[in-house]
Amino acid sequence: MTLIEVKNLVKIYEIGGKKLAALNGISLNINCGEMVAIIGASGSGKSTFMNVLGCLDKPTEGQYFLEKMDVLTLSDDELAHIRNKKMGFVFQTFNLLSGFSALENVELPLIYSKMPKKMREKKAYELLHEVGLSGRENHHSSQLSGGEQQRVAIARALVNSPDIVLADEPTGNLDSKTSHEIISIFQRLNTEKNVTVIIVTHEQQIAEFAKRVVILHDGKIIDDKLS
Repeated sequence: MTLIEVKNLVKIYEIGGKKLAALNGISLNINCGEMVAIIGASGSGKSTFMNVLGCLDKPTEGQYFLEKMDVLTLSDDELAHIRNKKMGFVFQTFNLLSGFSALENVELPLIYSKMPKKMREKKAYELLHEVGLSGRENHHSSQLSGGEQQRVAIARALVNSPDIVLADEPTGNLDSKTSHEIISIFQRLNTEKNVTVIIVTHEQQIAEFAKRVVILHDGKIIDDKLS
């Protein structure tokens, strides 16, 4: 079943009075339960594309349908609801709150959902266990390695049981061994829980872990293949 459908997406930025096309007519369908890597060099448009798919930015032109909803007609509140309930985000820089423990960082989205404290803690504990951080729940960011911080970020992304996980260069700050461990977590999510996983990366060896690889160049798709 088609989960995401984009047609002729264009995104133009104005920089110093000049227009720069970050996306230049992208059309793509992603089905429920796929694991897709979007790969390209710096400046290829992959992060811009991720931001549009994640409802963090709007294209200049084109169409975006999510579960047949016309995303570009939705209000800011409706977009925020989609981001909170349907999507989980993982970033290269982890984006953890330094004054919070691992457990509190994972709980954070549930506070906004007004879930009772005991239920929040139970779910956060379970997710930290799932990503291999049992016994590290009360450690703060400064006490965790880069790989451990990214595991916390993944647990936080999963806390609202999203249908889609969007990961932007999730291994960019990690060594190769830790990178493979993190990608293995995404693979398990995809195969065992049927979560749709979309990973942006510039690393070919990371992209090869996905079932499908979409290659961008100068804001256009130049290849779309099963790996």
